[in-house]
Amino acid sequence: MNPDDLDRFLTQSLADRKLSGGEKSALADWLAKNVTTDQHRGLARHVAFEVARKAIADPASAEVVEWLEDVMKVLAPLTPPVADAPGSPGNDEVFFAPGERCLQQIVHRFSQCRHSADVCVFTITDDRIARAILDAQRRKVVVRIITDNEKQHDAGSDIQKFREAGILVKTDDMHGSSETGQNGHMHHKFAIFDGVRLLNGSYNWTRGAADLNFENVVDTADAGLVAAFVAEFERLWNQF
Repeated sequence: MNPDDLDRFLTQSLADRKLSGGEKSALADWLAKNVTTDQHRGLARHVAFEVARKAIADPASAEVVEWLEDVMKVLAPLTPPVADAPGSPGNDEVFFAPGERCLQQIVHRFSQCRHSADVCVFTITDDRIARAILDAQRRKVVVRIITDNEKQHDAGSDIQKFREAGILVKTDDMHGSSETGQNGHMHHKFAIFDGVRLLNGSYNWTRGAADLNFENVVDTADAGLVAAFVAEFERLWNQF
């Protein structure tokens, strides 16, 4: 599934503030070919809301809402597949890159969480993930982020954007070892959702990871693993 294709289609559709019969058919055909999982469906919904959000400042905002309602009837009918509920055990799964499965699962978890999201990652430069984080924060999810103090200044980093949105952010301030004289990095890539679900793996939250790198993400509700990572997050949060 390529969300950029959907973004372009929906943006063009929104130009006249209507979802025509032909556009509905084309959208349904695209969904049948590209949306095969709950994660895909959640990502498609996310793209649609982002297209509408960009246009909401337009004076014809009422027409934007009507357009979005028509889109939702196609993307998410009244009896959609049921996604796992926050707090439910669900299945333990693993996802691999290159490709968008890791990205889709990260976005899916942010779309499903209801109370808290604790993020501990080396760097965040993929705007698709950044939008999912900001969406969660707008839903009153308490988001905390720990990231590397050097990577926050990289071109494309979304850390300042999170700070400006009121999200709590901490960075490591690790000092060089007296033996090596080298600085360390906060190199974790994990996130805990509602205190019951863990994403962890090699996957950096960047477009390059999705497009080029061989990476992995494990999604688990294993109570022992979740508890261990919760303890590590709290230890680092208090340390920094």
